[in-house]
Amino acid sequence: MLEPLPSAEPELIRHVTVSTGLPNATAARVIADVLAYFDETVEDFIRRRHHELRLRQLKNDEIWSAISAEMSARRFGARALSQRQLRRIVYG
Repeated sequence: MLEPLPSAEPELIRHVTVSTGLPNATAARVIADVLAYFDETVEDFIRRRHHELRLRQLKNDEIWSAISAEMSARRFGARALSQRQLRRIVYG
């Protein structure tokens, strides 16, 4: 089930509308998409990326390395996790 997108403050929608020329509804949707992207938890990110990389036929050793590298660049600034910790998040 999809979670509802977070709503943006009217002042932020006005700012984006004025600065980009986007219609209010489009600006609100873009802001909601960005907020949802940055609202992803470490665990959700790991599960999502593992699934995406498995679909690309990568092996787990390659996946864990890729996820570890990507996590250091993410906004949530996750602590370094071992391959064992990554596996436990994905598989339980």
